[in-house]
Amino acid sequence: MSVHTGSTAVFQIPDQGVTVAGCASTWCELWAVATEPGVVTAVALAGVLALLAFAYVRDAEAACRRERRRVLDERDAFEAFADRVAEMDTVSVATEPGPTGVPAGALRGLGSARNGSPPGGGPGGGRDATLRRVMAAYEDTVLSLPHYRTEYDETAAESLAAELGPDTATALATDGGLSSGAQSALVDRSRRAVDARDRLADAIEEETDELADRETTLSSIDRRRGRLIDHLDGVRSDSEIDAAIDVWNRLTELEGECDELAADRQRSLDEPPMTPRFDADPDRTFYEYLYGPTDGPRYPVLAQIAELADRIRADKDGVEARIADGR
Repeated sequence: MSVHTGSTAVFQIPDQGVTVAGCASTWCELWAVATEPGVVTAVALAGVLALLAFAYVRDAEAACRRERRRVLDERDAFEAFADRVAEMDTVSVATEPGPTGVPAGALRGLGSARNGSPPGGGPGGGRDATLRRVMAAYEDTVLSLPHYRTEYDETAAESLAAELGPDTATALATDGGLSSGAQSALVDRSRRAVDARDRLADAIEEETDELADRETTLSSIDRRRGRLIDHLDGVRSDSEIDAAIDVWNRLTELEGECDELAADRQRSLDEPPMTPRFDADPDRTFYEYLYGPTDGPRYPVLAQIAELADRIRADKDGVEARIADGR
């Protein structure tokens, strides 16, 4: 698997913000990242709703839950693979090298492990049988996960090398079977893969919890916004100007809360719960890993804050017009 974190992943994140130089205000910066394809249209249509749906954040929560489930499935698969390999009998290392310096039949054995050749067929005999048992165990555990077969066009040997390191596949090939050294390496790397996925699942859960908290805060702001407008619509005409001024001030306070919420989320983006660097794409960040494959914005919380802030500003414009009209 090439794009998901594995046992060899190093977790780092570039020191870069998502704001744009030259913006004079926080909202200018916010819109620079939030107004991606699809976001502007959604914001323009938001006025038809009494309250915002917060679809960006909810879709992000769903994406996190799906990815965490996949990561946990991978963790369980690698754990099962490690257990099976640890229980296998090992063979002694082949001592008669072929012309290339690799034990006779070793590379052929790794390549044919999927093909069901008889245990005693060809050079290596029992050693080939241990190779087939290892690769069969890998197929029954890791490669049995639906998303592995649908997303990655890899043979079992290629997948094993990508996930557990090419040196583990090389050890199997050069030893001509499951030697004690190859067994130790496979079990150790598989346990590392388990630990890495445990940490990744925890990080995704932390992000999911933060999304839920942000949605709660945004919903509270939006409800207060709606109540202010409803209140103003019910005010008698003789006191409407004073009420409109008060509502405008309260809306400004809500806009300030959005500003603070955006700054707080920016700090979270700068200090994610995990900082992965994927071998296939060293510049890929934790949030790109989570939200890049989705149809929504890359920064769903910032996009959602921008949408709410736009609604508040539109309400303020309407209140200003009522004040200017003197009614």
